[in-house]
Amino acid sequence: MDVLITAFWLMLPAYLPNNCAVLFGGGTALDFGMTFHDGNRMLGDGKTFRGTMAGTLGGIIIGLLLNHLAPNLGLPSFGLGFGQLPVLVGLSFGAMLGDIVAAFFKRRMGLKRGAQLFIIDQLDFVVGSWALTMILAPEWFWQNFTSSLMIVVIIITPILHRVMNIIGYHMGSKREPW
Repeated sequence: MDVLITAFWLMLPAYLPNNCAVLFGGGTALDFGMTFHDGNRMLGDGKTFRGTMAGTLGGIIIGLLLNHLAPNLGLPSFGLGFGQLPVLVGLSFGAMLGDIVAAFFKRRMGLKRGAQLFIIDQLDFVVGSWALTMILAPEWFWQNFTSSLMIVVIIITPILHRVMNIIGYHMGSKREPW
């Protein structure tokens, strides 16, 4: 049970950004409406500057809050002082980047905004958050993300993704409940 709680705790700054992007996004698309040589949009209207910034800031803010709670709960911290910023930027902005990269490839496959791509949609942000955190804070990453914890994240993330999509659908912010 401890590994499940720790996995969720450490991933919360990566889990939250896409929800913040949906809630606070909109505005200018990251691709400025440009198309790729295949005739499809580079990313689509769903990837915006405001959403990317809102998502990243949401992840950083929740990480800072969790960092204050960590000592009292006996859970791992995201670093001390300025040392926590590379970790939190890696987890939150990395999650956004993972989703952006997946959107690029989904457009190459001819899939429209919101179209489901099994497993990719559930784990793209995990891969992005881990990759960027490994680059920005490798020592912290390998101290905290053990192989067993990584396996738990890979198992629980699709379940959490599904639950959040159902909630988003019932709130009216998602078109389909997948």
